[in-house]
Amino acid sequence: MRPEQPTQSPAHVLVVDDDPTVAEVVTGYLERAGFAVERAADGPTALTAAAGHRPDLVVLDLMLPGMDGLEVCRELRARGPVPVIMLTARSDEEDRVLGLEIGADDYVTKPFSPRELVLRVEAVLRRHSAMRPPGPLLRLGGLELDPAGRRVTKGGVPLALTLREFDLLSWFLRHPGQVYDRERLMREVWGWDFGDLSTVTVHVRRLRGKIEADPANPQLIRTVWGAGYRFDPTPTEV
Repeated sequence: MRPEQPTQSPAHVLVVDDDPTVAEVVTGYLERAGFAVERAADGPTALTAAAGHRPDLVVLDLMLPGMDGLEVCRELRARGPVPVIMLTARSDEEDRVLGLEIGADDYVTKPFSPRELVLRVEAVLRRHSAMRPPGPLLRLGGLELDPAGRRVTKGGVPLALTLREFDLLSWFLRHPGQVYDRERLMREVWGWDFGDLSTVTVHVRRLRGKIEADPANPQLIRTVWGAGYRFDPTPTEV
């Protein structure tokens, strides 16, 4: 008899939504795509489920009763890295970015296509599985970025960056003097081949607010009109 070949377990996705219809539809599509799915209708149940069987990814509704999705996301992130895709009925730009700022990897506005959600789940999981090991310290433009410790300082002073702000700054520091449009940044930093490009715009604006001496007149992350953004180190470091 030939020995049995080991089979890879399907990725475990936790779906958190208090709307049973939405949860059922999302679960059905994910299961047909080959994922193992667990459901929770509120925040405490979701956190208990995640503690019992840590998911490979969480699909999380923002508007949950009691403990909202933002608080659930913070709790999940505090326990360790886990990809999160947020669902919400809100469409305002600032609300969309709020979930991303606390660590969500993607943000889908209701109503949405379940097939598109499956594609986004697959894209986020691919990005996390393909993440490269951290590189050496990056020093440029008066900034020092530690990829392994995920710390950034400016003139020796620590900066409080969100998950995606850190990744965006890391990309700029690795590619100084080069112009990248929003589509390229979305692919390289977020790992998305599709999505709302205003996400990139808002993150650039917020990052400027933390690293620029005068965010209204940025000298590090410059806008190249009609082309994209370019990171320019200080003149003494060119």
